[in-house]
Amino acid sequence: MIYEIAVLPVYTDKIREFRQAFEGVVPLLARAQGYRGHVLAKGIETPDVFNLIVRWRSLEDHTPGFEASEDHEEFMKGLQEYFSEEPTVYHLDGDAFAPSQDEIGDAAA
Repeated sequence: MIYEIAVLPVYTDKIREFRQAFEGVVPLLARAQGYRGHVLAKGIETPDVFNLIVRWRSLEDHTPGFEASEDHEEFMKGLQEYFSEEPTVYHLDGDAFAPSQDEIGDAAA
């Protein structure tokens, strides 16, 4: 499992519209092969920056999979007018969120 982190800077005066537009394109994301769920969270210190965290079965399911699809093109078309800057995307290994064997042992003690 991997996590895609997309940092989405949104025009301050378009936050409400962005949220509505995002809800409209979620089905395009949700039907992608390897999609395992997502969270869209607004920054506390930076309320005009959203973080989209998507769980994918594998990196290949996201890229080239979803990113090369027509659904991704439509997903981005539905959101791009709300971005104040180009979004940035990076990935995390899902194993980083699993407790280590030491942590499991400590919790059992």
